[in-house]
Amino acid sequence: MSKPEFFATPGYGEAMRAARRYSQAVRVGERVEISGQGGWDDDLNFPEALEDEIVQAFENVERTLNTAGATWRDVIAVNSYHIPESAEEVGEATTRIMVEQFRKRMGDRAPIWTELGVAALGAPKMRVEIQVTAMVGGATE
Repeated sequence: MSKPEFFATPGYGEAMRAARRYSQAVRVGERVEISGQGGWDDDLNFPEALEDEIVQAFENVERTLNTAGATWRDVIAVNSYHIPESAEEVGEATTRIMVEQFRKRMGDRAPIWTELGVAALGAPKMRVEIQVTAMVGGATE
């Protein structure tokens, strides 16, 4: 069995490891798991527009995957957590943006995906969090 390797995303991930004692990613062999990534910048500021926050969360997932030696093309599972302003927001606007980002970053690949509306996330201004699992080298089509 491979030994786990833990990773901190440069910038915000290093700050979170120091302040909160958790890593952004773990790799065991070819499997990479990342903690939920929000749409923050390196100073943990969030964009005002929901679409910008979702796109930034996807960017942060990519940065974190890269830190552990993976890419969006290796992703096999996605869990996304959303704080909706209304029931329709998760069902329509958020889903549309998420799907656009999936297509942009993974092409025709379609990992499993669970999308959940939740009451709260880890930061007061946070409206989206994305957690993924990747298998390096074997998941690409």
